[in-house]
Formats: sequence, structure tokens, C-alpha cells
Amino acid sequence: MPTARDHTALFYRDHDEYLDCVAAFVREGVLGGESVTVAVPAPNLGPLRDRCADDGVGERVRWLDIADVGGNPGRLVPAVLHPVLHLGARVVTEVVWPGRAPMAYPSCVRYEALTNSLLDGRAVRVLCPYDARRLHPRELADALATHPGVLEHGARRPSPGYAPQVALETYNQPFPDTTETAVELEVDSGRLANARGLAGERARAVGLDEEQAGDVALVVTELLTNSVEHGGGAAVLRLWADAGGLVCEVRDRGRLVDQLAGLRPAPHDQPNGRGLLLVNTLADLVAVHTGAGGTTIRAHFARRTGA
Repeated sequence: MPTARDHTALFYRDHDEYLDCVAAFVREGVLGGESVTVAVPAPNLGPLRDRCADDGVGERVRWLDIADVGGNPGRLVPAVLHPVLHLGARVVTEVVWPGRAPMAYPSCVRYEALTNSLLDGRAVRVLCPYDARRLHPRELADALATHPGVLEHGARRPSPGYAPQVALETYNQPFPDTTETAVELEVDSGRLANARGLAGERARAVGLDEEQAGDVALVVTELLTNSVEHGGGAAVLRLWADAGGLVCEVRDRGRLVDQLAGLRPAPHDQPNGRGLLLVNTLADLVAVHTGAGGTTIRAHFARRTGA
């Protein structure tokens, strides 16, 4: 059984090293009877599958394109980690890669930092590849801060910079206010239906399809309900179009004390506690800022190709 927080950053410098290290991690897991999931960018996914097929273990691995399942890093928790937390398992997630949209980066750091708490006491090993040659030194430093172990040049060692709480605080920054064209609505328990209807209307107006409009309405309802119940009885909803689709922002006066809210599995017999988890599942990107002045959550929805 792995030690608590078996969460390792792999610093690789070329494609062969990447394939060798990740394939060895996968092969050891499969041959050891563990459940194995691999979620990496498409350019790495194909060659890695081929290598594991050559090793005779490819068919016993769950293969995922990280751009699909982890475009919103928070979605990796319900989609990839939750199904294996109760198992002996190995997971490969390449959350940060060269060319990834900078807007998603703070959410990537948040996911990596909070993964450690999710793994406490679990028989799950997580390996996270980082391109040490092409990524920015700041991104590599953040990887050291959010992973208790690092695998480099074939040797695993404790991370010299491990400080996940510092990483969380560093990227817990107020959002820039670029919302001059936002539609704004103050919401309390009596205006939840109005807010839901407005969210669906704005989603359609910016070109999201009907399924997405339903997701937007549901996400806004969940965020506002949570704010009304836990954030002082009222909240402010703001909706605006960006270059890719729609941004939904909910702001309240409460402080998000539970850092794992929306990430921790909800017990089957618990009727509530799934709202933020649902938000992470449906939205294309979720960003959070919380502090003494309140909590703001932004959920991004990208217009689908051809819409």
C-alpha cells in the first residue's frame, strides 16, 4: 500500500524519457493488479498506448485525453479520482503542458495542491508528468510546491519545495474586473428561478447549444443556492460573453473555509453536498477566489465547435 499522499511530479526532458518513465509506472500497476488510468494530452496518448500495448498491458488501462476530461482541472476529481479512491490504483494526469491556456493555470495549481488531501490514507499513486525542458521555471517550481515527491533522471526524491498551502494562497487572487458588459442580478432565495431563466437565455444568446444552456442554468442554480444557504442569504450573479462562450460569476459575502468543497466524494446516504461537485463536472473551467471580503466563483462555458 502506498504511503499517504503518494503524489509525484515527473520532470522529463525528452519524449523517450517520458515514455520510459510513464510506461514503467503503468506496467508495474497493471502487473501488480492495480486499476490504472492515464489522462494525458493527445500527442502523448497515442505513443504511450502503443508502448503499453507492446508491453502487453495496454488493454488493461483506462485511456483518456486530458483536454477532454481535464479541460476543467476540477473535473478530474469526479471523473478520474473518485472512481478509484477506494481501490488499489495508479493514475497518470498531465495537468500542465506547454501551450495550455494561461487562464486555466491557477485552477491547475489548485487541483494539484488539493489532490494531496484527497489521497490521504488512500491506496492510490498519482504520477504527474511535467516537461522540464519546455515549461516555465515558475511552473516547475509550482510542481515542486504541490507534489510531495519528484521523479527526475530516473530517481525519486522528496520535493525540496513542497508547500501546497503556500501554492494555494499564491494563486488565490482576486479576479480582474473585465466585465463592463456583464448582466448583473442580485439574488436571494425568492429570485433563484429568475436567475436560472436569465442564465439559460444568456447562454443561448451567445451561441451555446440547448444542452449547454441547460448546464449553464443548472450550474448557476447550484452556485446561487450554495451562496444563499452558506454565504449570507444573498448573492450577486453576473453573466457575460467572452471570446469563447459564456462566463457565469457568483459572488457572496461568505468565506469558503472548506478547501475540498466540490472535490470530496459525497456519501451515498447524504442528500446534499453535491452542488459544487456538479459544477465542476458540467463547467469547462471553474475558478475560485475566497477571502475576508467574500467568495467569488467563475464558471466558464466554451462554445462548441460549429455552434
